[in-house]
Amino acid sequence: MKGSPPGVRADALGQLPRLKTAYATEFSNRSRGVRLALAAGAIALLTGYALWALDFSLVRILSGLGRLGDFSLMMLPPSAGGRFAIYLQSLFETVAIAYLGTLVAGLFAFPFAFLAAKNVIPNIFVHFGARRVLDVFRGVDTLIWALLWVNVVGLGPFAGVLAIACSDFGSLGKLFSEAIETAAQGPVDGVASAGGARAHQIRFGILPQIVPVIGGLTLYFIESNTRSATIIGIVGAGGIGVHLAEQIRVLNLQDVSCLILMILAAVTAIDFVSGKLRVGMIGKRGEAMA
Repeated sequence: MKGSPPGVRADALGQLPRLKTAYATEFSNRSRGVRLALAAGAIALLTGYALWALDFSLVRILSGLGRLGDFSLMMLPPSAGGRFAIYLQSLFETVAIAYLGTLVAGLFAFPFAFLAAKNVIPNIFVHFGARRVLDVFRGVDTLIWALLWVNVVGLGPFAGVLAIACSDFGSLGKLFSEAIETAAQGPVDGVASAGGARAHQIRFGILPQIVPVIGGLTLYFIESNTRSATIIGIVGAGGIGVHLAEQIRVLNLQDVSCLILMILAAVTAIDFVSGKLRVGMIGKRGEAMA
């Protein structure tokens, strides 16, 4: 009650004994300690069961360190084995898969997110149905989508684009809808008081607030999907992952290390560029809010 008038502080202090009596459990340090002990016990039991069920063993890890060291030495020095141009082309293909897949997902998720936002669509049935559709798409991992689309459209990068688009449609739709729901109501009310229709309220009240956020999320997903596109390439969805799986299979570890370094360089470059763009978008958001 710091900063309150003396009369208010005195009245609050006078009510404290009555509140302690009425809510004895909440004010009891002993009860709080019991709850913490129960929570810690439950976590310990769950952790112990998980370690037992998954056959976790420190002995196996320690015994495998020597083999890991041998593999690490076999990866040096990194070498493309005369296939650098082929690997580079596949790396560009991986980045293209990530970019196009994220772009398609964002284009479909953006309008759909308004259906899933409570402050735009108050109808509970529409809102609930839209949220469940997004849950279905994001509940299936990108690798599973890749396996599905490889069997539908065949091997190649097109299957990878479709896999990333399907997976990210659910994730981006959820994040976009949450950004819409957290938009300030003041600008919307201002447009409404000026006689703006519902479409105008969304266009001039909500969009200026959420576009920088949506742009930042999309840039992050492009960076993240560069790694995902590598993984789905292992199951035949195109990109550098095809070569990575092949070289690991034949234990050509010098090529593996070269491929890994190329992927890391690409992710670092994309992260640097997207970071600069996100900073600019945050600045624009601040200007829009002002």
